[in-house]
Amino acid sequence: MALYNFKKITVVPSSKDFIDITLSKTQRKTPTVVHKSYPISRIRAFYLRKVRYTQQNYHDRLSLILTEFPKLEDVHPFYADLMNVLYDKDHYKLALGQINTAKHLIDNVGRDYGRLMKYGDSLYRCKQLKRAALGRMCTIMKRQKQSLEYLEEVRQHMSRLPSIDPNTRTLLISGFPNVGKSSLINKLTRAEVDVQPYAFTTKSLFVGHMDYKYLRWQVIDTPGILDHPLEERNTIEMLSITALAHLRSAVIYVMDISEQCGQPLEAQLQLFNNIKPLFANKPLYVMANKTDIISKEDLDEDRKKIFEDIEKDGVPVFWTSTVSGVGIMELREDACDKLLLHRVDAKMRGKKVGNILNRLRVAQPTPRDDKARPPCIPAKILAKRAAAARGQEVDPLLGEEVVAMDADDVITTRKTERDIEIEMDDEYVIDLQKWWDLKNPDEKHDTLPEIWQGHNIADYIDPDIMDKLKSLEKEEEEKEEAGFYDDDEESDDEETKEIRQLAAKIREKKKIRMLESHEKRKIQKPQVTRRTTSVNKKPTDLENEMGELGVELRGRKQGHFRSRSKTRNLKRKRDPSAMDTSVARANSRVRSQSRNRDESGIRDPVMREKARKLAKISQRKMIQMGKAGESDRHIHEKRPKHLFTGKRGVGKTERR
Repeated sequence: MALYNFKKITVVPSSKDFIDITLSKTQRKTPTVVHKSYPISRIRAFYLRKVRYTQQNYHDRLSLILTEFPKLEDVHPFYADLMNVLYDKDHYKLALGQINTAKHLIDNVGRDYGRLMKYGDSLYRCKQLKRAALGRMCTIMKRQKQSLEYLEEVRQHMSRLPSIDPNTRTLLISGFPNVGKSSLINKLTRAEVDVQPYAFTTKSLFVGHMDYKYLRWQVIDTPGILDHPLEERNTIEMLSITALAHLRSAVIYVMDISEQCGQPLEAQLQLFNNIKPLFANKPLYVMANKTDIISKEDLDEDRKKIFEDIEKDGVPVFWTSTVSGVGIMELREDACDKLLLHRVDAKMRGKKVGNILNRLRVAQPTPRDDKARPPCIPAKILAKRAAAARGQEVDPLLGEEVVAMDADDVITTRKTERDIEIEMDDEYVIDLQKWWDLKNPDEKHDTLPEIWQGHNIADYIDPDIMDKLKSLEKEEEEKEEAGFYDDDEESDDEETKEIRQLAAKIREKKKIRMLESHEKRKIQKPQVTRRTTSVNKKPTDLENEMGELGVELRGRKQGHFRSRSKTRNLKRKRDPSAMDTSVARANSRVRSQSRNRDESGIRDPVMREKARKLAKISQRKMIQMGKAGESDRHIHEKRPKHLFTGKRGVGKTERR
């Protein structure tokens, strides 16, 4: 069964807005430029596209409306009857049917004019066919004005409806107006329903939520029901009747025993009997409210007899007060528990449970011998059963432990932690270790063991460890008194002496090496001063100095030891008149023999060819971009805006 979220239904525009939105979208999303010089096939495609786009746009928007609005046949009967009460089922179906008819008519118009467009032999005729098609579509939508307005009102009202789950656990509150239904839901939940001292304050269904036994419950406050025939009840009263009929819930019928609601108890009882057939197969409770104004004892015998007759029919009666809160929680717990049992019984009677039970199998263990092994029931449980048989209440939630003391089954209970806390007041300190179930009860308050590398250190402690420690300490003291630990060289043996001598030699050698290393670090490296080249101006001086150092240089050519500084100091004197053409020719020959800069670092012609290709490849992008050279950093605009803007012409839409 589908559950609808009415708040997510899309807004239904009016017929005028519908037409404006569709035509505007057609103008924006389709091409708008066509000329007489175009081929007739292109002109037909231009106008045919506009007709089909408009038809598809209408189709999509109308289909969205038909899809999002719920169908009364598909929703829960509660929603179907609720919508019938609020909006009139026939009117609702008629509006959706008209929208569906308009969708089919627009599809037919688009199909017919698409066929006629094939026979358009000029731009004028194609344009007139397009205008006629769009005009007929808009005329069809103008006729749906009332249906669209009605559906928009329905959508706005449905979005304000409370979200009611008809299949969840529900408490339904009903009764005459102003008997205290809204006050009850405010006590049970946080719905904060408006409460006023006059009738028909609640004009629609209000839903509140609460938690009971870790389950989520919804509590529904229905509008007051007046004692009328079913066909004479108004819309507000029919809401309550719909909720009573279809929701799987526990019904709480509220009665005002003080009669401040304006209706006597006899009239309230008559209404209860009239709508009681709607409560078939539902847990039913009667809530006698406003006991803070008049108590049960103050009622006369006739009024007491009314509630006694209700209880004889099997309907529980709770005497409550929404002002003081008396009896509210008892009513809630009893109603919730009974509804849970009722839901379980309903599921057991269904068809699904049979399929589930067929897949379940209870395993029976095979007896291993002939010995009888009856079920073992603990003594505490037997004692509790005995106490319950005597009528003694034992509350397990408070932590009371029932113990059988003797043959007479004397029952004693221990104090709870709350009782101890109240007695001790500020001196109370919670002690959770006293409830530990240990093999040795004396170890409950022992210090927690120390865990080291995943092992309990206490497992490795010898129980006689203290005695052994004392004996070891006594033995050590005796050894010290006897001089066992005296470190004398005379007491060393020969092997120990040799080891000590060898260690002394190693230390001494290590110390010598460290001193030598420090001395080496102190020696400065020889440095050649800058004045050396200027002082040694003559080759003979260099030969004499190198001879003193043991290097013989006298057999070598003198040109190789010519001082560089001397050659630098020589001034070149050029005489243009003295220049000879032979000298110039010799100089040109020397310069021509020098290597080209582009070929520096190239070994052979193969490598030269490869370098030339790489240079061309690196310059390819520069040539494509129209650059003047490698230093040209100007970035040209690839797509000039004035050449690539404007509306799109007839063509494919893949590039969007």
